[in-house]
Amino acid sequence: MTDTTPARLLKLLSLLQTPREWPGGELAERLDVTPRTIRRDIDRLRELGYPVEASRGSAGGYRLVAGAALPPLVLDDEEAVAIAVGLRAGAGHAIEGVDEASVRALAKLEQVLPARLRHRVSSLQNATVPLTRGDGSTIDPRTLTTLASAATGQERLRFAYRSGDGTETRRQVEPYRLVSTGRRWYLVAYDLLREDWRTFRVDRVSEPFATGARFTPRPLPGESGGADGGGAEDAARYFARSMAGRQPELRLDVWFAAPAEFVVARLPPTLGVPEPVPGPEGENPGGENPGGENSGNGCRLRSSCTDSLEWVALRLALVDCEFTVQGPPELVEHLERLGARLTRAAGAPR
Repeated sequence: MTDTTPARLLKLLSLLQTPREWPGGELAERLDVTPRTIRRDIDRLRELGYPVEASRGSAGGYRLVAGAALPPLVLDDEEAVAIAVGLRAGAGHAIEGVDEASVRALAKLEQVLPARLRHRVSSLQNATVPLTRGDGSTIDPRTLTTLASAATGQERLRFAYRSGDGTETRRQVEPYRLVSTGRRWYLVAYDLLREDWRTFRVDRVSEPFATGARFTPRPLPGESGGADGGGAEDAARYFARSMAGRQPELRLDVWFAAPAEFVVARLPPTLGVPEPVPGPEGENPGGENPGGENSGNGCRLRSSCTDSLEWVALRLALVDCEFTVQGPPELVEHLERLGARLTRAAGAPR
């Protein structure tokens, strides 16, 4: 290869990654080379694992098709900025379905972004006001990417942390994994000062700083993981045990006057999955349900969670159908108080 060949291959790859078929003559004109050189470059890309498909004839050309593995992407400035802004917006609000993989992708992208593009991404985000659900915590995406990069690179972290009662402390930890619950992000890490494992709410973390000091991951308590262990699965199990010990468990028993698929689409997966059953004592307390099923058809949710009464009550109401809570008693009492308060609000003088 000549010195100009790698740059030309990258430019050719960038063109092929657009969703269209490129005639060989147009590619040759774009790159200021001969059609024969384009054919040789296409062969080189194939040798590197890029699945380039060629079609014959006067209208034939080249296009990049799906392969067995994801090849490295070549992005122009506008594409890189658009992807970074989108990942930042999603990661910063802990949207359901946006997990650690999204944060890892953002960390990789921001690591290689040129300074001029990083400035554009920050400017766009700072000038944008997101409209979010309001039942989660917003997080500076730079905090998430710093934590994710340190955990992936096995690098010790320092940060300021605000506890639930407002106490401010400084922590130095060995980060293990980030865990997303759909509403919040948590960091599972070994606290060096306290010589024990801790879970930290990421929205309470500030001033994170990767120290550069490397470490060998320790196995989590009760797990066989460590450096070669289960990793994300071990962290999820440890996090679930840790949270279960902090908050009282709610054993939910809720009947919905709607088909199970209707409820599943509107209920956070962390609250469990309802099963289709008839209504209490064969009755449908809400009459005809949103799914158009016969009276008496619905679904029942029996699960456990450690979320707050307030949040569970809100999420049940947002399912947007009639429902009956048969347990736990404290949730029934909270809904009664909430219902009375809302009724008074609706009847207030205007």
